Amino acid sequence: MKPLRIATRGSALALWQANHLRQVLESSFGLASEILVIKTSGDGLVGAAFEELGIRGVFIKELEIALLDGRADLAIHSMKDVPTEICEACRVAIVFTREDPRDALVSRSGLTLAQLPRGARMGTSSLRRASQLLRFRSDFDIVEIRGNVDTRLRKLDSGEYDGVILAKAGLDRLGLASRITEILSPEVMLSAVGQGALGVEYFDARGDEFAFLRKMGDLQTIHAVQAERGLLAGLQGGCRLPLGAWARFEEGELVIDACVLSADGKESLRQHGSTASTAPDEPRSLGLRVANELLAAGADRLLRLAGRSVASG
Repeated sequence: MKPLRIATRGSALALWQANHLRQVLESSFGLASEILVIKTSGDGLVGAAFEELGIRGVFIKELEIALLDGRADLAIHSMKDVPTEICEACRVAIVFTREDPRDALVSRSGLTLAQLPRGARMGTSSLRRASQLLRFRSDFDIVEIRGNVDTRLRKLDSGEYDGVILAKAGLDRLGLASRITEILSPEVMLSAVGQGALGVEYFDARGDEFAFLRKMGDLQTIHAVQAERGLLAGLQGGCRLPLGAWARFEEGELVIDACVLSADGKESLRQHGSTASTAPDEPRSLGLRVANELLAAGADRLLRLAGRSVASG
């Protein structure tokens, strides 16, 4: 049997994810695999503002093409990069237990968000992070930053920024947890939909061949990410919305917190939902319900200000 070909982006974090999958395939299923590095549209837009381009799925499109044309058998993604609508011929299996979904501050001076000087330059390319930073402290100077984790940390160390916000899971995976100054609480910053979770995509016609992927999933992780993606679908959004979400299990119940903000952080709506049901379709339904509650409270207006029109119902 030929080794399975795993398509991935070429960043250090993406390669970590692909190598982790490769090791598990070997150790748990005795399956040999090899890594196929593919340059994606997102990799070629280092200096662009995605919200101005109106592009979804910029980090997965070419990986999907590799699946369809037979160059690759599997593709691995960070679930926060996977849009709610993927290629109709493909499926995504959520694999492994979700790692810490929170965001983290790395500051040059070792100061926390509250301690940073007035007008501190905060580097982020995320509208979600920028709006929540401004909600916490309106004096922050939000400055666009691009590049992979190493590039962003190098720019921070060179003095271009006073602080940068990065996913804690990414820093942990790259062995950079020691750089974290402060782990941001959900009260300060809700994470991106799917943050900390990994998904493996495959050609749907080969579903029987890859049935073993279901054995690699953690049910609580799967339900939590399904709820968050249901919320995103209900708001008809992509990764460039000022939207934060965190679903998890508490005392046997699946709960979700979500927020929608204006780009300047001056206005925000927050909603909480929960369900004790473990029906297969209930996690997504929970997310959709919370999305409708946010829309009823006026989220559509905030989303329009961010460039997205949402039809409720």
